[in-house]
Amino acid sequence: MKILVRQATIADPDSPFNGQVADILINDNKITQIASHITGSADEVIEVAGLTVSPGWVDIFADFCDPGYEYRETLETGTDSAAAGGFTQVFVLPGTKPVVDSKTQVEYISQQSKTLPVTIHPLGAITKGTDGKDLAEMYDMRNSGAVAFSDGIHPVQSPGLFLKALQYVKAFDGVLVQLPLDKSIGSGGLINEGVISTRLGLPGIPALAEEVIIKRDIDLLRYTQSKLHITGISTQNSLALIAAAKKEGLHISCSVTPYHLFFCDEDMQTYDTNLKVNPPLRSKADMLALREAVVNGTVDCIASHHMPQDWDNKVCEFEYAKNGMTGLETSFAVVNHLLPELTGERLVQLFSLNARTIFHLPVHTIAEGSEAELTLFTKEQNTLLTKTELKTKSSNTPFLERELTGKVLGIIHKGRLTLN
Repeated sequence: MKILVRQATIADPDSPFNGQVADILINDNKITQIASHITGSADEVIEVAGLTVSPGWVDIFADFCDPGYEYRETLETGTDSAAAGGFTQVFVLPGTKPVVDSKTQVEYISQQSKTLPVTIHPLGAITKGTDGKDLAEMYDMRNSGAVAFSDGIHPVQSPGLFLKALQYVKAFDGVLVQLPLDKSIGSGGLINEGVISTRLGLPGIPALAEEVIIKRDIDLLRYTQSKLHITGISTQNSLALIAAAKKEGLHISCSVTPYHLFFCDEDMQTYDTNLKVNPPLRSKADMLALREAVVNGTVDCIASHHMPQDWDNKVCEFEYAKNGMTGLETSFAVVNHLLPELTGERLVQLFSLNARTIFHLPVHTIAEGSEAELTLFTKEQNTLLTKTELKTKSSNTPFLERELTGKVLGIIHKGRLTLN
């Protein structure tokens, strides 16, 4: 299949064409020509004003619920949602049924994704059943295709066990991904502890629950000299701890969700269950600090934390609603809308290049002869997501019918074009 992309700005710091406006010709799975103007025919021609092309985006923390919870999402609907959001590669959480804690489950997901438009990378569980008691067979899972290791939404609570996991993955230069939450602090909490939680009469989760475990994990990281990625950071103090650890030279990286950048606990006053997430939405000061950290480079990646939930678990009393919102289809538009000062180069670092470096994924530079793994987007057009347009199987998102600046046009991956 021949695809011709006309007059696109190339956003790729590693490309000799970075910052240039050019035509790009793709034949099957390869970029065969890049020039100011390419003549000739193609099966598909894409020509959109203000179009930008970057290396394909990577999302490092999404729940595709398959196997076991297919009523919320499947690998097929999850990849459709990812493609619509501009992602060519997605890391999926291990908390399925059965849990991805063996090479058999890793191989199931890897095999299923081969025919899909997006590459799915399983995150192998750190502990068996993600129950935090015994280490899973991480070495076997790594050999079968696990990209990194995480207990997903159930962060490892035992410091001794997490220490062993950090030591274990050093044998193959692996990375652990941790959601920062000490479950023993604010265990019955529903939202951020503060003025808003008091006003709403809801039990709070203090920022301390996040910061204590980040301090602990940094100490363990320093001792082991291993590799750690902390995802879903939500407080200003968390950012300071991670920045200090980076300055020290530790192998630590972090990601933030688009919704922690967009919302704060002040938005919870309508009791919208779509805003019930974990870690919770924090104070306005925390939210603004996260935005600044995305701009200044403290934050390495944007992670969607795509968490589909069925209708029954969101349309109910706030206390009983489950955590999470879907996010793959709106991640770029939310970040671009909030932070228009981000250059195309910085966006591609946040959405693609940094994740590829941290997790040892191949980087396909936009150059002649390279594999064509591309995301097509524009910073100027608007996104207005409606329920009928959703690709994901679940509709638990507060971004429906909310106009955002920035639009993903599609992806080119595995020799095929997927357009919105």
